[in-house]
Amino acid sequence: MGVLFDYFIAPSDDEAAATLARTSGPGVALPAPRGLFGRSKWHGMPAYLTVGDAAFDPVVQAGTLEELLTGRPYDELESDPKWGGILADRDGGEGLVVTVTDTLVAALADADDEQLSALAGAWSQTEEFWGQADPEVLKSLLGDLAGLARQARAKGQSVYCWVCV
Repeated sequence: MGVLFDYFIAPSDDEAAATLARTSGPGVALPAPRGLFGRSKWHGMPAYLTVGDAAFDPVVQAGTLEELLTGRPYDELESDPKWGGILADRDGGEGLVVTVTDTLVAALADADDEQLSALAGAWSQTEEFWGQADPEVLKSLLGDLAGLARQARAKGQSVYCWVCV
């Protein structure tokens, strides 16, 4: 059984939580339903800017990432209400929308390519990846996440993780 982790930006917790209903994830636009005479009664749901299939969880692995990137102790992360804060839950946890800490988002937005490259190497060797992750794959992923974090900052939005088992 696989787990999908899509990181995305949204303007509010409520809008982020509403993405739980999307079986294809937050990055896929949903068309407006058609009315009886072909007219739409509702607006469709737009796609959110997303880094899809990120392959790391928003709590433990993201916590390790934040600790490596910011130096913020993991024990301190656990007291941050945005660290793994569940906004929406479906089917006993088979679907979730989870908050991402502002500290991690800010650090990713501020990181340059050199920092991300060094971070990818260190992160790939952590026990959460069993020391088996490819640093080049993580470097690309971190570049995408940094771009997402910069977009969130520019738009005054937050980063979330959509999880589907």
